[in-house]
Amino acid sequence: MARSSRIPGFHQMTVEERIRAVQEFADLTDDEVAILGRSAVLGMETAQRMIENVVGTFELPLGIVPNLIVNGREVLIPLAVEESSVVAAMANAGKMARSGGGFFASTSGPIMIAQVQAVGMSDPFAAKIRILERRDEIIAICNEQDPVLVGLGGGCRDVEVRVLDSSVGPMVVTHLIVDTRDAMGANAVNTMAEALAPHIEKWTGGRVFLRILSNLADRRLARARCVVKKDAIPPGPHVIDGIVCAWAFADTDPYRAATHNKGIMNGISALVVATGNDFRAVEAGAHAFAARTGRYRPLTKWEKNADGDLVGSIEMPLAMGIVGGATAVHPMAKLALKILGVTRATELAEITAAAGLCQNLAALRVLAAEGVQKGHMKLHAKNIAMMAGATGDEIEQVAERMIRGGKVRMDVAREILSELRKA
Repeated sequence: MARSSRIPGFHQMTVEERIRAVQEFADLTDDEVAILGRSAVLGMETAQRMIENVVGTFELPLGIVPNLIVNGREVLIPLAVEESSVVAAMANAGKMARSGGGFFASTSGPIMIAQVQAVGMSDPFAAKIRILERRDEIIAICNEQDPVLVGLGGGCRDVEVRVLDSSVGPMVVTHLIVDTRDAMGANAVNTMAEALAPHIEKWTGGRVFLRILSNLADRRLARARCVVKKDAIPPGPHVIDGIVCAWAFADTDPYRAATHNKGIMNGISALVVATGNDFRAVEAGAHAFAARTGRYRPLTKWEKNADGDLVGSIEMPLAMGIVGGATAVHPMAKLALKILGVTRATELAEITAAAGLCQNLAALRVLAAEGVQKGHMKLHAKNIAMMAGATGDEIEQVAERMIRGGKVRMDVAREILSELRKA
């Protein structure tokens, strides 16, 4: 009999009932079922308040990156990531950057944009002016929606209106410019946009469809820079030319830029996840910003100064918060924020930008020197060894023999493991 994923009342079931339904559908063993329904840190009760249809939680390794200095302050960086070498690489690059005083970072402030889309007007440009004439009224309507945010010094700051020519006719798009303070701000700006929608329809005679935030948070930029002294980059100063050349490749070719920026996001997304922030929003904003000139380009720049030292910089949107959302309910996210020692969302964004620049430094140095596989394979070999069934001291032995033989593969790992156990 064919199985159906149509399970009436699934959302109303208890966790145990949902797990039994999944077990029956997917033929899970009792050992596999035992993995579901338990949570070491988050707790099933909290998990069920965060999303729907919960059957378990999903863990990632949490690593700590030492060695970073950001704006003169020593920081430890918690990263939640599954990819080998990300933590070690950032720690190594952070040590190099200490030669120039570490990382210096700033932000443009915690400003988010909400969009209200109106269509069906015969006079879109006049409608734009009618909306702008009510700027003060719009700001008042928006700020009535969140008196707590206003009391903290935030709230709607300004109004912008654009007329867009689209395949379905002209659109009048109103932007609400909102200071969200220490929150990421999605709920706050969406609520304001919803409240404004009927007024826009009345003033323009059009029909409002979308009213939602933009993840291209280009009013919420984070920036970081560093100077790495030429004598602090192994194996020597000659690598600097290779790093600058590698960056120039990314600046010229979107195929390379995509991988270049992925390396940056290795550090940024791992920190965003660790702090309970929305990594999908951050990644969407980052890649949209990278393409803002009409060509997809790297988020960083690398140069050589007059002294022959390496100079790096990064600028990108970083919509992150330290209150609300998962940051307020996830025990590990709260712990990560405490480890970082941040008290403001802007400070978190500054450290995150520095982490992205640091991770990029690590990747480019490896690419310009020994190549990415040499260091990466050391950790990857351990993963392959574990997948082959190695445990305890066997993991190191299998990994070492694979690397020495130049073949890091599952079949090789199993063969070596068999030989070890026979011996």
